[in-house]
Amino acid sequence: MLIHMATTTPLPRSRTEPDGSAVIRVLSYNIRSMRDDTTALARVIHACAPDLVLVQEAPRFFRWRKKLARLAAASGQTILSGGATAAGPALLCSMRATVERTEDVLLPLTPGLHRRGLATAVVRFGAARLGVVSCHLSLQKDERYTQSGLLLDRLAALGTPHALVGGDLNERPDGPTFTRLAADLQDCWATAPWGTEYTSTPTDPHQRIDAIFATRGIEVLGCGVPYGHPGVTERDLRAATDHLPVLAALRVPAA
Repeated sequence: MLIHMATTTPLPRSRTEPDGSAVIRVLSYNIRSMRDDTTALARVIHACAPDLVLVQEAPRFFRWRKKLARLAAASGQTILSGGATAAGPALLCSMRATVERTEDVLLPLTPGLHRRGLATAVVRFGAARLGVVSCHLSLQKDERYTQSGLLLDRLAALGTPHALVGGDLNERPDGPTFTRLAADLQDCWATAPWGTEYTSTPTDPHQRIDAIFATRGIEVLGCGVPYGHPGVTERDLRAATDHLPVLAALRVPAA
């Protein structure tokens, strides 16, 4: 396995600052409908100690809510939104989050292609107020680019002073969709690289197609695949799903 390492200094722990701002951990993870080793998957999520988990390919069919609830409970999270009602993207959160509202959004369907959607929420951590979107964009180039515009529109419509997006973009950083998002938002890995870069595949990481983006007012303290993070083993990362997760530490100003 070829691993491109950035800094391995431990990410900051979640906390509320005296000025009301919040340091939070955000994990974006394509979990392949929990068709792999769900115990390893839960261990990876739990070890990262996220405040928010932006899931792609959550279970969508038989007893999908129960499956997602089991994962949330096993990893120290609770279900926030999404799943089948968002065509796959979902949001989990720790008990630290105060939830204002959630909305599952279905994107326009292109005949013959897979239905896509967005899991969205507005949450607060102390005095920090934050819009959140989990996405899984199309495999088809033109549809994917169109979806990126709808994603940016939805992010703006949340009406929050700060916001973040995480997901499986199905595109590398030099592609038009990735470039479009990085022009409007901070690409957290490019801003403060930490851990490792490539997210696909766990057995042969050679490309970055999963990412976390943040609006400009958010301070990115570190972002990347959590190789070397305490409690995260290479064995679990290989067994959990067919993508590697992206973990970011962010400082969100008080609203």
